[in-house]
Amino acid sequence: MDCAHDLDPAVALFRSLGDPTRLAILHQLAHGEARVVDLTGQLGMAQSTVSKHLACLRDCGLVDFRVAGRQSFYALTRPELMDLLRSAEAVLTATGNAVALCPVYGEPVGDAAEAVTA
Repeated sequence: MDCAHDLDPAVALFRSLGDPTRLAILHQLAHGEARVVDLTGQLGMAQSTVSKHLACLRDCGLVDFRVAGRQSFYALTRPELMDLLRSAEAVLTATGNAVALCPVYGEPVGDAAEAVTA
């Protein structure tokens, strides 16, 4: 059994959640559906930035939209995603946000291994 290969879907999920803009969008959509114009106003971001990240979240199957007239309303496809994010926040609180202080935070796996052995 290839353990690393079995983790590929989870790695992809966490990478999709690993961007601050996408997390902010998901947090906004947790309150209910929203249009791109709503999200740009709430987040203070450009329309192109919000649209790009919504497209990524749609590709990942985390959000979808419905059309009403000339408007598109985006919503979470899996509301339980917010349970995952709340659990992550609980872990961060319990660890004193130690991950933010990790000396290899944000480095690729190969570089992290080199930093630990150096």
